Amino acid sequence: MKIAVVGTGYVGLVTGTCFAEVGIDTTCVDIDVKKIEGLRKAISPIFEPGLDSMIERNLANGHLHFSTDLVSCLSESEVVFIAVGTPPDEDGSADLKHVIEVARTIGKNMKNYLLVITKSTVPVGTAEKVREAIEKELSKRDEKIEFNVASNPEFLKEGAAIDDFMKPERIVIGVESKRSEDILKRLYKPFTLNGHQIIFMDITSAEMTKYVANSMLATRISFMNDVANLCEIVGADIHMVRKGIGSDSRIGNKFLYSGIGYGGSCFPKDVKALIKTAEQNGYNMRVIKAVEEVNNHQKQLLFKKFFKFFNEDVAGKTVGLWGLAFKPLTNDIREAPSLEIIKLLKNAGCKVKAYDPVALKETEDLIGDYIEYADDPYEAVQNADCMMVVTEWNEFRFPDWKRIKGLLKTPVIFDGRNLYDPVEMKTIGFDYFCIGINTTK
Repeated sequence: MKIAVVGTGYVGLVTGTCFAEVGIDTTCVDIDVKKIEGLRKAISPIFEPGLDSMIERNLANGHLHFSTDLVSCLSESEVVFIAVGTPPDEDGSADLKHVIEVARTIGKNMKNYLLVITKSTVPVGTAEKVREAIEKELSKRDEKIEFNVASNPEFLKEGAAIDDFMKPERIVIGVESKRSEDILKRLYKPFTLNGHQIIFMDITSAEMTKYVANSMLATRISFMNDVANLCEIVGADIHMVRKGIGSDSRIGNKFLYSGIGYGGSCFPKDVKALIKTAEQNGYNMRVIKAVEEVNNHQKQLLFKKFFKFFNEDVAGKTVGLWGLAFKPLTNDIREAPSLEIIKLLKNAGCKVKAYDPVALKETEDLIGDYIEYADDPYEAVQNADCMMVVTEWNEFRFPDWKRIKGLLKTPVIFDGRNLYDPVEMKTIGFDYFCIGINTTK
């Protein structure tokens, strides 16, 4: 079987590489010539543990190819995955222009049967729009070539995407025909042999499943952040509360950690898109709107604690920022809390010196010299008025506190990820502020 994956962003590159890893002849296609040239040399544009070596291995054994020419792939492929970007439009809805453009290209150039699968996160009804775009182009050519559309949403966690793809908890697939189902059973056989289940359903339900899954996880995060803020007021400890409710099997212990909000390429975009889909269909998603509202508030919380500690006199203060990526094990800064914190600090007249193990280049590409960039965590806090922890990288967990205390002008830490023990920090001699615990008592 030969397949094509259109789009070499996070989803497309991981998808194509993992299919190649199980022996499927896979071509990843992108219009970005520079990116494709780099990938042909096994240079990945994203940081994802295990991905670089997998790309190199499958380039060497001939299972993985990279191309800028989708047209040449169509005659050889049985399956085409559409994995291009669907960024949020100005009104919050998913922008489908790249998805539809790929569909048009397929319709203009296909010669044999194809199964066209949307892998990008797309709203309900997108597969039908893909079908219409292909049919329209076939009609212009006066051709009647059979094809099917399907939906196969991804459930990849950045930082653990390889394991998520190779050992999936579930594979959700929306199909419209027995032929589509048979092809996808064959494609995913290497995974189902290991006991990983495929859940076949109608296409509309598959499209909806992806948005609902991410929105549910975002809801848990915002709920716990809301509870954490109340814990600080009433004197409860959010860590104890989390353990207390997480031990309930009906609730479980995942996604119950409080902090400064979610970010990344999925949760913010997908929550917005689900709200917009509801509005377009005359329904008000009240819970999901509250999830977004809480998250927007939470991203400002660390700045507010900093502002209050310095009695609102923060102009000219220097902040040592630890972490820029929206989460550990990725260089993704899309919708990262760090960006909102940096904006608030700069608007208040503060200077920012930041360090991140892998996301410095991505941040500099986005905001340039708006802030200073440090080569290590200690350089970031040297002569700073305070330290802020924004991303919970492992290398931040056991720092040299004596050294940090000597580098800071004021021994105060604002921890947005609850990495440290408040009692220990107080014993060492720091003023310490975290999320969900009142450390001023």
